Amino acid sequence: MRKLIVAEHISLDGIIQGPGSPKEDPSGDFRLGGWTVPYDDEAIGQAVQDQFSQPFELLLGRRTYDIWAAYWPHVPADSASRGIADLFNSVPKHVATHRPDTLDWQNSHGLKGDLAGAIRALKRKDGANLLTWGSGDMVRQLLAAGLVDELQLVIYPVVLARGKRLFDDNAQAAAFTLAHSTSAASGVLITRYVLSGEVRTGTFEEVE
Repeated sequence: MRKLIVAEHISLDGIIQGPGSPKEDPSGDFRLGGWTVPYDDEAIGQAVQDQFSQPFELLLGRRTYDIWAAYWPHVPADSASRGIADLFNSVPKHVATHRPDTLDWQNSHGLKGDLAGAIRALKRKDGANLLTWGSGDMVRQLLAAGLVDELQLVIYPVVLARGKRLFDDNAQAAAFTLAHSTSAASGVLITRYVLSGEVRTGTFEEVE
């Protein structure tokens, strides 16, 4: 069974809204869009390249899909991002949407039926791992259904105080193992957590 990997840029207080631009997602009067930009460096760029070095298919919520579909197919040939653009344009894209007939980006497919059931069916099929970026509303549903196998989190040393968070009270309790971590000169932590099972608990006994 293939894995579902969630990759996010996240603040210390768990916010994932509008990391790349003030115009990316200003909903809810969010005014700090673009909060990752001052921390961009080679280590983060290399981590992103490493994510795309293994075969993958994209799994996207509709808002993220529309943002990406308006950008990646139109990246100029001489752009530094052209390699990623070619990759995103070519891989299969599975989209959570109520309007599958409006998916114009090449190799895009609308998920059918309820989200959790559709993802379970996708995971059972042969193919590359499923990779999700952004798509916060969808990811929170996947966490609630216990469908996330791996979290690749780039953690920024900022507290944003308000905005859309990765985790909410509906997330299914689960334990993850830290499989990799490194730090950038900017103070950003680049991490990979792999699902390891149920949360274990215990008691600190009093020392007499």
